[in-house]
Amino acid sequence: MKDQQGSNRISSGVIAAVSAAVVAVGGGVAWFTTQSSNTPTPSNPSGRIEQPVQPSTRQPGNENTPNVYWLRPNNKNVTLVPQPVRVASVLPNQALEAAFQSLLAGPTEGTDSTTIPKGTKLLGLKSENDEVHVNLSEDFTSGGGSTSMMGRVGQVVYTATTLNPKAKVYIDVNGKPLDVLGGEGVELQQPLTREQFQKNYPL
Repeated sequence: MKDQQGSNRISSGVIAAVSAAVVAVGGGVAWFTTQSSNTPTPSNPSGRIEQPVQPSTRQPGNENTPNVYWLRPNNKNVTLVPQPVRVASVLPNQALEAAFQSLLAGPTEGTDSTTIPKGTKLLGLKSENDEVHVNLSEDFTSGGGSTSMMGRVGQVVYTATTLNPKAKVYIDVNGKPLDVLGGEGVELQQPLTREQFQKNYPL
């Protein structure tokens, strides 16, 4: 009987020790689980590495701010000088159209001038694939000698390429390619580029 009681006591002690161990382990797991749940983890269901978004410092529309080009006396010659144009749209075609409307309206201040005849209208403009097609009214070809003709062609070429200086420019008058300009018969080899204009048609 004593042996049985002793064995009962031993069994109870073992059970108590095991229970204490279970409680301790369980408490540790609960503490670890609580700490883990308190640590914020980013939600990323796709598993992709997300790069932090950097705030943009670029001003909208700056890359599409066009210039119009006027003529300015320089000793015995004239030079083409740019003037920025404020444009609400950032689309290239609309920006160029606004620039040409300003160009055809003529300079409003300063000593800069234009040789584009008053009344010249923009009939169409298209810019794509490094090409700019400009369609002007017939007024563009009226009046002036060779210097005047070259000045107005330069104004068109430089204004048309203000957003892409390497672009090729095609000038049409009433929808037809402009091959000969003015009474002196200035021949234009289209398409025109800034580099070609500087080389073949010096002002």
